[in-house]
Amino acid sequence: MAVAARGTRGGGSGVINGGLRTFFSYRIFISAIFTLLILATFSILFSSHHHHHEDDSLPSSGNAYVQRTFLAVKSDPLKTRLDLIYKQANDHMTLVNAYAAYARKLKLDISKQLRMFDELAKNLTDLPLKPSYKSSLFEPGSPVDEDVLRQFEKEVKDIVKVARLMIVESKESYDNQIKIQKLKDTIFAVNELLIKAKKNGAFASLISAKSVPKSLHCLAMRLVEERVAHPEKYKEEGYKEEFEDPSLYHYAIFSDNVIAVSVVIRSVVKNAEEPWKHVFHVVTDRMNVAAMKVWFRMRPVEGGAFVGIKAVEEYRFLNSSYVPVLRQLENANMQKFYFENQAENATKDSTNMKFRNPKYLSMLNHLRFYLPEMYPKLHKILFLDDDVVVQKDLTGLWKVDLDGKVNGAVETCFGSFHRYAQYLNFSHPLIKERFNPKACAWAFGMNIFDLDAWRREKCTEQYHYWQSLNEERTLWKLGTLPPGLITFYSTTKSLDKSWHVLGLGYNPSISMDEISNAAVIHYNGNMKPWLDIAMNQYKNLWTKYVDNDMEFVQTCNFGL
Repeated sequence: MAVAARGTRGGGSGVINGGLRTFFSYRIFISAIFTLLILATFSILFSSHHHHHEDDSLPSSGNAYVQRTFLAVKSDPLKTRLDLIYKQANDHMTLVNAYAAYARKLKLDISKQLRMFDELAKNLTDLPLKPSYKSSLFEPGSPVDEDVLRQFEKEVKDIVKVARLMIVESKESYDNQIKIQKLKDTIFAVNELLIKAKKNGAFASLISAKSVPKSLHCLAMRLVEERVAHPEKYKEEGYKEEFEDPSLYHYAIFSDNVIAVSVVIRSVVKNAEEPWKHVFHVVTDRMNVAAMKVWFRMRPVEGGAFVGIKAVEEYRFLNSSYVPVLRQLENANMQKFYFENQAENATKDSTNMKFRNPKYLSMLNHLRFYLPEMYPKLHKILFLDDDVVVQKDLTGLWKVDLDGKVNGAVETCFGSFHRYAQYLNFSHPLIKERFNPKACAWAFGMNIFDLDAWRREKCTEQYHYWQSLNEERTLWKLGTLPPGLITFYSTTKSLDKSWHVLGLGYNPSISMDEISNAAVIHYNGNMKPWLDIAMNQYKNLWTKYVDNDMEFVQTCNFGL
């Protein structure tokens, strides 16, 4: 029992003590909560005060839009609105400047659109700088005037509206302009390639025209081989008085092309009414003279016509002390011009590259200026190029009255083309003083010369005078036509155009009626009839006079 009683007393006291402990713990907990709330409140107040103090200490100079912090903007709705308007103006100003830059790139500097874009960009830039706006809206530390802000917003929106309308309106046009510009760039690039291709093509054509074809080289070699193999058959013939008989019809042909000379002579003889009265004076170089003689010994001219063949070296008076061309060829600068870096120079200067061919200073090309001295007993002579074909009897040319003039030739001018101004340098005072730039040019290739009038007018001396002055190529470029135009200026008689039709070596549009009515057709140009590049519509007019029965023509496979 005693134990039970103690337990009862101890249990009541424990209940009272537990209740007290619970009560005091609750009060302590509540006090702690209030204390924390008070501390948190002070902390927030202190922090807010600190941030305001920092904001007030920002520098007041410079752009107000940059200086303003997020909290300051948040505290001022008008300033937030101002910044949004200002940003919108800046964005559209950037867009307008971008379109203006496109316009300049597309070379629209004088266009109305470019001027309007420039004006819009300037208006957007100048608007915030107006005194009324600058003092009321963008002055640091000053409050934003709402009425002024509304006016500023209205002006910005008006400009932005115009800018948007212009951008929408011109976007499609600018896209088209960009396409056009790209197309122009492409055309320019293609044109550059075309110019380069033309230069290369012209150079290739020049090589093709001026190089010796394999078949022609083969023919010359076969003829020389025949001469070496059978020297007894090709002994030199004695002198024939017909070569100096002025009563006969004399022709001068200067060439190193065996097949071409044979075609010229065959075409003359086949169309001549009295072929036995025709005498041909053929002059070639030392390298081809043997081949030329063998050809005409193996294939004598029909009809009893006479053919005399000489090398240019046999005319002893033609030396550098007398002939300006030979003297000029000894000049180092002239040799450099003709014989050094021809391929490089040709591709750089396609206009003048054909004149850099040494043939223009070869004696075979300039022999035509020495006819009276080469044939002192003759009164008249017909000069023929080796790229002509004769289609009619030419004896009528000896009956043409030249009115005391030296040269009978067909004129080539029409309109403003083929006038003296195209061949001579009229910026040179000597040329300008002595010649008429509008004078009509004429053609070499078929010319009837009165040698007596030539001697009387001293034409060779005139040629020497002008050729010597042109050593530096300041009076004309090169070739024989310009000095011919000078030498026979005012001493040339114009012949009927049917005597001589030109252009079969470059012009595909010559009328076939004009060709068929011509006494002489001329393959002047690069497309010679013995080359693969000859024009097919004219080639048969030449090939029908080729002696295809000659064994070496067949052996060398001319492909005619």
